[in-house]
Amino acid sequence: MSALVQENLRLKELIIAVNLNKPFFDEFVNFVRLHNYTDIHDLISETDDSALDRFLHAYFRAQFNSSLFDGIGRPYKPDDKAKWFFITWILRDAPTQRLQPIVGTLGQGNTENNRVHLIKTLIRFIAPLLPEKAQWEWHSISEVMLQRLEGSRRALKGGLFEAIVRNKLNELFKANNIHLTITDKEIRFNDETYDIEVIGSKSRILMPVKTRETMGGGHANLFTRDIHKAISVAHENGFECIPVVIAESWAGNLDELPCSNYIYIAANPNQLDTINPLLDQELAKLITSFSSIQ
Repeated sequence: MSALVQENLRLKELIIAVNLNKPFFDEFVNFVRLHNYTDIHDLISETDDSALDRFLHAYFRAQFNSSLFDGIGRPYKPDDKAKWFFITWILRDAPTQRLQPIVGTLGQGNTENNRVHLIKTLIRFIAPLLPEKAQWEWHSISEVMLQRLEGSRRALKGGLFEAIVRNKLNELFKANNIHLTITDKEIRFNDETYDIEVIGSKSRILMPVKTRETMGGGHANLFTRDIHKAISVAHENGFECIPVVIAESWAGNLDELPCSNYIYIAANPNQLDTINPLLDQELAKLITSFSSIQ
């Protein structure tokens, strides 16, 4: 059992990502002033619908010099995606989870028109809810970004470990002359997803990759339940399941897992230097299982 990490590494990484976005915020404020608004609060208080329309179209068509970064510090591409994410964040909304499906239902002619129409509606709604000038300044907006980027970071971190496991499996199979196919996309059975599928001539092995940074609370129970469900669904469909679990402290009973093989690394997912050699060791222990399906 590795030593528990007392420092909040997740928060440290998120704050770094948030601070990367300060230049984009500053450039937006300058853009607002160029269009004769004193600040974002003044823009949000605009009552002339046609003036808002002109500003928003100009905003989406402008070329910003700064980039907007995701939860692990990568710039969003293309530029219109960055602008869409940023302006919906400052309006305290969720661009992908909530707003994008709405955009697709609007009949304003094209995506830009649909977005402009929706943003104007959101401004009308939120302006009276947040009437203070300070609620539209960087210290408030940065807190909103912190929340939004946390979801981005969680999803991207999960994808990072899926890629790490795939690469290590490829190296392991090559070193041991094992001839198996490793899928590069997740697969789904009965509404259950598996991050990695290892295909041999005799059978297939499904590998969900589960990571968790925090330890307690109701989500910990859901985390354990998800692992058990993934194993059960795989077995119901006739496949072996080898879950890869990376969690600093997991309360699940390993002996109760309904599978003969699993990988559990008791480490914070942010500790890549610690995890990488342990993952090599754990995967190497499973060579016999992998060889048996080729």
